[in-house]
Amino acid sequence: MSIATKTGDHGTTGLMYGHRVPKNHPRVEACGTIDELNAALGMARAASSEKFVSENLFWIQKSLVDVMGEVGVLPGDLARYVKDGYVRVTPELTARLDMLVKEIEDQKVSFKGWATPGATPSSAALDVARTICRRSERRVYDLQSTGRLPNGEILIFLNRLSDLLWLFARWVETQSGSAT
Repeated sequence: MSIATKTGDHGTTGLMYGHRVPKNHPRVEACGTIDELNAALGMARAASSEKFVSENLFWIQKSLVDVMGEVGVLPGDLARYVKDGYVRVTPELTARLDMLVKEIEDQKVSFKGWATPGATPSSAALDVARTICRRSERRVYDLQSTGRLPNGEILIFLNRLSDLLWLFARWVETQSGSAT
């Protein structure tokens, strides 16, 4: 089977369980932005020489696949999604981010006021990922505020992730001695 299915040639795309929606549907926008975030995290991981950052970004990327999966399911299909063995976003997943936030904050990361991105290639890539994460939050909120995404933990996870990415960038700058 070819990756070029041609099913989207007329402006629609598929969601889980065979539902087709326009390519500009809010659910597709949310999934696409989370996918963009995942790619940006891959770039940040590739740019990082710090094992602490790259290993944590890798599990976060894997978690984002689960986030995209749940966002890509219509509310009426959630029971089937769970029955089929797919993972939903839980407070435990967010708690793992909280532990990383605390771990970094306990290291007394240095910054003065608002940090200006670009001190190092790695921190700049993390800041780009952070801004995409914030956009992901906005897209997910659009779905939640209209009742199209019942799991509120997804927004909490993305909010915490954007905080963590900001801290990761400042941590990288502190480690390199180039904190602004």
